[in-house]
Amino acid sequence: MGIASTWILAALRNQQFFSLREINRAIREELSKLNNRPFQKKPGSRSSVFLEQEQPMLMPLPATPYELATWKAATVQYNYCITVEKMHYSVPYEYIKQRVDVRITRTVVEVFFQGNRICSHPRLQGFPGQYSILEDHMPEKHRQYAQWNGERFLEWAKRIGPNTLIVIKGFLTAHRVEQQGYKSCMAVLKLSDKYSVPRLEAACKKALTYTPKPNYKSIQTILQTGQDRVEPEVAASIETDTSGQFGFVRDSSYYGGGK
Repeated sequence: MGIASTWILAALRNQQFFSLREINRAIREELSKLNNRPFQKKPGSRSSVFLEQEQPMLMPLPATPYELATWKAATVQYNYCITVEKMHYSVPYEYIKQRVDVRITRTVVEVFFQGNRICSHPRLQGFPGQYSILEDHMPEKHRQYAQWNGERFLEWAKRIGPNTLIVIKGFLTAHRVEQQGYKSCMAVLKLSDKYSVPRLEAACKKALTYTPKPNYKSIQTILQTGQDRVEPEVAASIETDTSGQFGFVRDSSYYGGGK
């Protein structure tokens, strides 16, 4: 390298170049001259030695060009995902809480555990917070949600009633990634199997009077306590009832306010 640099720089020192392509062309020409220059103390040249002795020993080039990679360490979280460059990639759930090595290239993210590659994903691009989750990485209980999508949940909710539909829409839009709301959707809709379709619709209607975005726990509590069965008129009378059945009530005479 030292000899090549000296010869090429010396040959080009008085020339001017106005583009990278132009100077690279000139360097290739001077390098070819140097490689074909005969040796002073033995026959041949650098090019002839390469063709006769070195080239036959070389292996074929890889099918794909070499790609630069960055290595990082990560811990598999309880949602069987790792976070890399603000993106989330799934790992087989058996590796939850394990420390893994991550190889990142321009197009691929590969995950290694103790030197063995356990999975890979196409690298996510765009806004941060995206998920790449493979169904094979999920526990068996989680795979039941993999075949579902937002449209299917909305169709199910629509058959139950308009208030249930509003609740399910809220779950699907509450997260940046729609799939994160699937578990709540499934949990609420399955309540119709235990408590019946009319009661679930009534419970969602009741919950929406408390908050525009009820959660699963609040709807479940309404069903468990039977609040969905209380008529509005009865509930209002209970709230305004001032009779003595709820405690001791003193009249105005106690306070000297009348006969």
